[in-house]
Amino acid sequence: MDALTRRKFLIASGVVGAATLAAGSAWTLRDVFDSAAWDDRPGDAKTLVLVTLYGGNDGLANVIPYADKAYAPARHELAYKPEEVLKLDDTLGLNPGLAGLKRLYDAKKLAIVRGVGYPKPDHSHFRSMDIWQTAQPDRPGNTGWLGRWLDTFGGDPRHAVSFEPVLPPLLAGTTTAGAAVPVSGLALPSGVKPEMLTALGKPSDGESPLQARAARAFADLVEVDALIHSVDESAAEDAPSSSGTATGGRSDLQTQLALVARCVEAGVATRVFSVSLGGFDLHAEERNSQEILLKLLDGALTAFAERMAKTEAGRKVVVAVYSEFGRRVAANGSDGTDHGTASNMFILGSPVRGGLYGEQPSLADLDNGDLKFTTDFRSVYATLLRDVLDADPEQILGYKTPLEGIL
Repeated sequence: MDALTRRKFLIASGVVGAATLAAGSAWTLRDVFDSAAWDDRPGDAKTLVLVTLYGGNDGLANVIPYADKAYAPARHELAYKPEEVLKLDDTLGLNPGLAGLKRLYDAKKLAIVRGVGYPKPDHSHFRSMDIWQTAQPDRPGNTGWLGRWLDTFGGDPRHAVSFEPVLPPLLAGTTTAGAAVPVSGLALPSGVKPEMLTALGKPSDGESPLQARAARAFADLVEVDALIHSVDESAAEDAPSSSGTATGGRSDLQTQLALVARCVEAGVATRVFSVSLGGFDLHAEERNSQEILLKLLDGALTAFAERMAKTEAGRKVVVAVYSEFGRRVAANGSDGTDHGTASNMFILGSPVRGGLYGEQPSLADLDNGDLKFTTDFRSVYATLLRDVLDADPEQILGYKTPLEGIL
């Protein structure tokens, strides 16, 4: 059966699932697992997992300056009392929703980079995310910083994988791009059985390579669905109840990370994985919604870190967590916060030297109500490129000053 006939079957039957787009052109999870047979990964090679928090994660609700005299008056009802936070030292504490990350911090496996931002910050979600994903604060270009790394690495898309329906700009290079691997459950209409899709996935004699790949997508629909359902039920999250506006990202971070874990344990060639969590644009009723989101983030990251620590391949994984900007220092009139500037980045994993990095921004010396950044985000990227991906930061970023000590 040729690719066109298979596509007509999908459209006519109403089959919806993880690899539907792959019947045309997208990469599939099976393609990623196939890369485990390659011999292009040095034994000491690390893996980077980049977690994007869409919407503008409120850094002051993550790493809380509870002892700062300006904190409570600025935050009003959003402020946490000293006895509520998970104390890191005599001045800072983590949100109570981040109990797992606190354990990682105590075990010296979580680095918290403070005051991360860029010159002349932009309050637009989309412009600021473009800046973060291209690593070009003066004028965002058409390539992502990890896409440019991929250009230098050999160019196969499976070296940089995103579990998103659409490839994020950060994985787009000049000559190549990463692989978008859509993953979700499989919805079969009445009368269509998984066995039918498996049969459609068998290649036919004389098919071209492209048609054979399209055929495999049908079988992959079934296999991906089985893989997702084999993930622990705790990983199958519902979308969080949040007052945040929609600015991108997914709600199933723990499932995404469980799939990354499967890939790492299988020894795939992928050096970079991109996953996401959305919902952080909390202009109203922030405190409760933020804690819900942070508990989801905490549970997903902690479960992933603990799983990775059990295998040799997993102990070479580094996770970096960022958002496009933080929030304003002062609460607004709706018990929320508006778009701000500098925030925190979390770096975690077995190779990480945990602790506090960067200077804590002042709450007394503000830029028109916003925090002044103290750590250029490119310095964190430079560290990840040099110490995780064995790449030259200056060649990729045009910036050559890593943040020392984390890895």
